[in-house]
Amino acid sequence: MELDAMIDEATVDAFNEDEQLTGLFTMLEENLAVPFTTTVLGVEVVVRGVDLTPDGRIVALCSRDRTRQAIGILELPLPTSGPEGSEWIEAYRQWAG
Repeated sequence: MELDAMIDEATVDAFNEDEQLTGLFTMLEENLAVPFTTTVLGVEVVVRGVDLTPDGRIVALCSRDRTRQAIGILELPLPTSGPEGSEWIEAYRQWAG
């Protein structure tokens, strides 16, 4: 499915930007296969899920050993062969412009 069609599907019932964001987050949460491993600043981390922050950002919940950190999904580097559902990250990135 092309990114514009995915964005339309996620935001079909949305009346404003907040509702569009929630629709995209829901699609990410439902379709992104976690956990998956990626590299952030040269360090391998495991993405265990996604969350929507109170200030309206979608973040990836990352961990390495006992350290946990939320990284904005717009800044998250994806592995070469992205996990199933990673096309929703690309759709969100396009929507966020």
